Amino acid sequence: MDFTGICDRLKAIGAPGILGVDEPREKNPEDKKDLGRAGDSFVLVDPEELEGFLRFCRDDTELQFELLCDLTATDPGNDDEELWLNYNLLSIAHKHRLAVKAKISKENSNAPSVADVYRAAQWHEREAAEMFGITYRNHPDPRHILLPDDWIGYPLRKDYEYPKEYRGISCE
Repeated sequence: MDFTGICDRLKAIGAPGILGVDEPREKNPEDKKDLGRAGDSFVLVDPEELEGFLRFCRDDTELQFELLCDLTATDPGNDDEELWLNYNLLSIAHKHRLAVKAKISKENSNAPSVADVYRAAQWHEREAAEMFGITYRNHPDPRHILLPDDWIGYPLRKDYEYPKEYRGISCE
């Protein structure tokens, strides 16, 4: 099934939280500020509806996205007030993929955990929590896996300032 077919199916079954879809496009030559958009097509979802949306994607027999390939976040820039949550799904049975994104505020960066839907999300959410400062509500094990518990800041945010040293060890 192609991206359009997947979107049509999601709408037909009433998947919760769909805010829109975005597909790559060429830049508009008449608008000098328009850079176009490269990359994968994706479905934009309300972050509070992520768990239900992903459950629909997993359980629907025509979609059957049984595998969460990746879950991460991105920080578009210092001036941007939101972080992007990125989920990449794969259906082995139907041989199709889906990119799902949601926006959350940097100021109040929390989202529901989807570890009950995809067990693989546990480790991915723990990494995104440490690197971007996202709190995943109802996560079964929110311990750090990459950084020490007393590390200050979130290294993958664009506004992060690296420390000169940590516990007497140079970070430069």
